[in-house]
Amino acid sequence: MNISKNINRLLLGVLLLGCAKAHSQQDPQYTNYMYNTININPAYAGSRGALSIFGLHRSQWVGLEGAPTTNSFSINTPIAESKVGLGVSFVNDRLGVTDENTLSVDFSYTLDLNNRGSKLSFGLKGSANMLNVAYSRLNKYNPNDPQILTDINNQFTPNIGAGVYWHNEQTYVGLSVPHFLETTRYDDNVQSTMQQKMHYYLMGGHVFELNPMLKFKPAFLLKAVEGAPLQADITGNFLINEKFTLGAAYRWDAAWSALAGFQVTDGLFIGYSYDSDIKALRNYNNGSHEIFMRFELFNKYRRVNSPRFF
Repeated sequence: MNISKNINRLLLGVLLLGCAKAHSQQDPQYTNYMYNTININPAYAGSRGALSIFGLHRSQWVGLEGAPTTNSFSINTPIAESKVGLGVSFVNDRLGVTDENTLSVDFSYTLDLNNRGSKLSFGLKGSANMLNVAYSRLNKYNPNDPQILTDINNQFTPNIGAGVYWHNEQTYVGLSVPHFLETTRYDDNVQSTMQQKMHYYLMGGHVFELNPMLKFKPAFLLKAVEGAPLQADITGNFLINEKFTLGAAYRWDAAWSALAGFQVTDGLFIGYSYDSDIKALRNYNNGSHEIFMRFELFNKYRRVNSPRFF
């Protein structure tokens, strides 16, 4: 037992040190990215034609001390019959002794491309990030180390982002950069220890109607950031009888996932996913869990006969 705890602490230390100097994947990751699009692409705001309320909780690497946990909440809606969409989102992301809170406001403008329902949306995101680092909670090898003497409390960093999103009733493609400004973080101490880099997201999906009772949607998400390997998520979901969703996903060279969802009513959808690591870290955690809920209010101008798959 003691050996296991020591290994866990060592792994956590490596993770924290890796974040300190390297330009790694810094934004939270989501297995259910196809439902949580607003957090990475502001052009998605209002695209569902309804007031859409979304909440998600992710516990990553369960059983590993100090592992990441993420809570996300968002609201987005079209503005009456205009081409404008608005959204607000909040994300809390924790890793070890770090705790980040990000509040974002999203704006989109949509163009109707043809009479077949194709639309192209352009979006802007403005965000405010508050960073807390509790160095006082660490077991310090050198208590007098000047770099970790003072906790960081509510360090404020503003940012801006943008995205484009094309979609019709069967297909969607989106490209976005949620944060353009590359800012130096942790600079209250003797030297800066992390730089926030731009993340590029490319996502897409298509719905195939296999028969009146069964639909299949393959989807993908590519994430790129300077100094880190390209990350690819490939997902396949089946929608059964317009109610049940079952699927699987593969995060390239990282994890396999199982996904499930249930359309409780036309407006309420709930879902769950489980990730299992495929690398050495799988020996020290019990996988990652993600649960979410989406609730929508449809206006009198748009009635949805069947639940949207994205």
